[in-house]
Amino acid sequence: MILQIIFWIAVFLILYTYIGYPMVLFTFVFIKRKLKKSKKEVFEHHELPETTLIVPCFNEADYIRDKIDNTLLLKYPEGRLTIFFVTDGSTDESMDIIKGHPEIILHHSDERKGKNAAVNRVMEYVKTPTVIFCDANTLLNEDAIVNIVRHYKDPKVGAVAGEKRVLQKTADGASASGEGAYWKYESQLKKWDSELQTVVGAAGELFSVRVDLYEKVPENIIIEDFYLSMRIVEQGFKTVYEPDSYASETSSESIKEERKRKIRISAGGIQAIILLKGMLNIFKHGMASFQYISHRALRWTLTPLALIIALSLNIVLAYSGNIIYIILLAGQIAFYLLALLGYILQEKEIKLKGLFIPYYFFFMNWSVYQGFFRFMKGKQSAVWEKAKRASA
Repeated sequence: MILQIIFWIAVFLILYTYIGYPMVLFTFVFIKRKLKKSKKEVFEHHELPETTLIVPCFNEADYIRDKIDNTLLLKYPEGRLTIFFVTDGSTDESMDIIKGHPEIILHHSDERKGKNAAVNRVMEYVKTPTVIFCDANTLLNEDAIVNIVRHYKDPKVGAVAGEKRVLQKTADGASASGEGAYWKYESQLKKWDSELQTVVGAAGELFSVRVDLYEKVPENIIIEDFYLSMRIVEQGFKTVYEPDSYASETSSESIKEERKRKIRISAGGIQAIILLKGMLNIFKHGMASFQYISHRALRWTLTPLALIIALSLNIVLAYSGNIIYIILLAGQIAFYLLALLGYILQEKEIKLKGLFIPYYFFFMNWSVYQGFFRFMKGKQSAVWEKAKRASA
């Protein structure tokens, strides 16, 4: 009986994390829509305040020309957008390329201390009420800045998260297919999270904060975007999701390169849960805490453990001859066989992209274990080697 109870708790955690929470979230949003129809407070185009865009770069010569061209095409009222490119530690020709564009302010230091230190350093030069961060290897839609900054008319908004889009081809391998499917799923959850109350963490590809709420991010923080945006939520503000501001990038070059990202994010997730333990207090933070636990904390802690428990106990319970446990075990075995097939075909470009979803699901959860042990051993540096991206 005890084994059965533990088994069903594990199954519940798995189903709730990936299926149940989206269903509960949508139900809450649906009810909110019916009970409360309020117009968002947003700036009109002529009201948009000054803002600053910061693009941290490290040896980005392969991407920097496209990034500069894309940045200079962004629409915003003339004279109200300041652009910083930060190249701390770079040893390639990035700086020389940027210097050829007087519209961009270059900040450079020969010393490489990592992205956190670089951003902390240049934040001292930001004189605008809001600041926007985006990666050097992403391209923004031309209205991205306008669509982000307009939300700051609402004094309750402390941060705004843009959307990450993974560019995909007709046929893709495991990395591109899995990453693309995952971000479509995540984007929908972020829309509902934002509509209910707040986004649970922003993606570093494109996000923004109020400058007066910005805290210097400690140099040892692994996923600074998540940490910074959640610290703002912890202070009682909300993070809004803006899908009409999006950063497009190609998928990781291979599943090996994607593994670097996932392990780093998982290690950073464990670190963030420890540092943001106050967000677990649902009596203090209410709905924001519920969203944080359901959307993030479970994924980085109990749910990966529940996957192992559910499979192990299912094998034991199936020996009793109970048809329910036999069917469930057969379903689990079939799922993991599909994941194995995805592993075998991981480098093949296949049009039936759904074939890679079981493998990517397994891969993500296995990365949590790797990230956990890397963090516990102190081997995950905040100064990391970025994953190589596939060609456009």
